[in-house]
Amino acid sequence: METSTFVYDGDCAFCSRCAEFIERRIPTGARVLPWQFADLAALGLTEAECEEAVQWVGADGSRASGPDAIARLLGDSAPLWRFAGAGLRLPPVRAAAWPAYRWVARNRHRLPGGTAACSLPQEARERLYGPTGRPTTGS
Repeated sequence: METSTFVYDGDCAFCSRCAEFIERRIPTGARVLPWQFADLAALGLTEAECEEAVQWVGADGSRASGPDAIARLLGDSAPLWRFAGAGLRLPPVRAAAWPAYRWVARNRHRLPGGTAACSLPQEARERLYGPTGRPTTGS
């Protein structure tokens, strides 16, 4: 792999907004893409891992998830963002970041930009909305 990859949940409006912020404001050489369009096998990831948290797969094959993945993304960026990523890796900050991340993940459908579909597992989203994200009609 030549480029690091940051993978997020593209079916979640809140997650997509965060990814858009990354793409607009955080200069990084990493690919930022929804897991639904990623070659998970090539990245060594599973759907379950991607549903649980954002994922980082470094160009060197290193992996991280949740706030650790965010810290890696920031560490692969411009100096100010690298400083923020280093701060996120400090043990007391990291210890607080995981519970905060889990709270956000559980409540992302309630956050700005979130939708009710954000709170559902992928299987339920596909059953209700189909693989394209559009509501399915009864047969």
